[in-house]
Amino acid sequence: MNLLHANDRAGEYPSSWYAATADALPEFAPLRGKARADVVVVGAGYTGLSAALHLAEAGMDVALIEAQRVGFGASGRNGGQLGSGQRMDQQGLERLVGDSDAAKLWELAEDAKKLVKSLIANHGIDCYLTPGIAEACFTASEVAHEHAYADHLAERYGYTHLTKLDKDAMHALCPSPSYHGGVLDLGAAHLHPLRYALGLARAAQAAGVRIYERSEVTAIDEGARATVHTDGGQISADHVILACNGYLGGLNGKVASRVMPINNFIAATEPLGEDSARVLTQDVAIADTKFVVNYFRLSHDNRLLFGGGESYGYRFPADIPALVRKPMTQIFPHLGDVKIDYAWGGTLAITIKRMPYVARVTSNILSASGYSGHGVGSATHAGKLMADAVVGEATGFDTMARVPATPFPGGAALRTPLLILAMTWYSLRDRLGV
Repeated sequence: MNLLHANDRAGEYPSSWYAATADALPEFAPLRGKARADVVVVGAGYTGLSAALHLAEAGMDVALIEAQRVGFGASGRNGGQLGSGQRMDQQGLERLVGDSDAAKLWELAEDAKKLVKSLIANHGIDCYLTPGIAEACFTASEVAHEHAYADHLAERYGYTHLTKLDKDAMHALCPSPSYHGGVLDLGAAHLHPLRYALGLARAAQAAGVRIYERSEVTAIDEGARATVHTDGGQISADHVILACNGYLGGLNGKVASRVMPINNFIAATEPLGEDSARVLTQDVAIADTKFVVNYFRLSHDNRLLFGGGESYGYRFPADIPALVRKPMTQIFPHLGDVKIDYAWGGTLAITIKRMPYVARVTSNILSASGYSGHGVGSATHAGKLMADAVVGEATGFDTMARVPATPFPGGAALRTPLLILAMTWYSLRDRLGV
């Protein structure tokens, strides 16, 4: 199933609160006929927009091709959390790649946050960037683990932006009966993801990037000068960057075997007024410790934006509000009757190890995807790392590419059923508190 068309209307953003509170750009024309460029970037989410912008700023002729609209996919629909570190924690990375590369990966993750903040500042992107993400824990043992991890980051990496929260401190921040403590990271941040994506698109266009929308890539001819075919034309280039994440489809089997598309869902309530203080008392975002993560924050117009819920298969469920309301009311029972004004789904991508898959597909085709729910910073930064590699500075790219990337077992026929089994098992553990 091609997820570019499975759940959305062609050329339209979903009916999300994000789309309702962002000023869409005028449509860019599709690619027609034959063209040439130094670099073709496939996919206009954070990865592709960042890659195209940085390449254009380096003086290259760049074409950016998008099957739908810029920011159409996960980049315009996600929870808006700019988290610290990589998606895998540092202790896991130390075991996986050793202390030296784990330290380099930590620095790259810090660079990712700095990059997002600098792009927003330098290009005047109005996306409500606000500091603060808290990790919320369900049990005393989870709290102890998170507090010990905060000590590890301070002692080994010098990261001192984490505040440990006991049960009372967590309830003072987030008055849910579900949580027993956690940590607050004021070095992390949250933002309006679609406004950020559109801001990157404006910056890329101003830098000279040729953007083509409604231009689905159907094939890529590899070679010293590759040719990218769309449903309306073709463009040849010295370099190609694949920035498709969960919407890659069948464009490249090597990448597809290591990157799994999955869907996630968010609801936006009606404005809560004074009742918002029973959800959050500070303007921070929350992500909790469930495997099927609950994540939420208050919007600038005082709505609860709540992400969560389980759905297997690539079709969105018929009743997304009901799907999200279930975990939302488990965390906030008093919101059982609150009106949901918007609810939407989106497709992201995961890898087995929950680290991005960054690779040289061929000598002149680069790919980065599989951000596993950590894409605001990681995807933006991966785009820059690929741009740097194209112009000859591949140190950061090569560090990311050294992270082992295990293919999903079973190939295309079995990987989705196996994922469903795994997700069912982990969600059962969530419910049982195991």
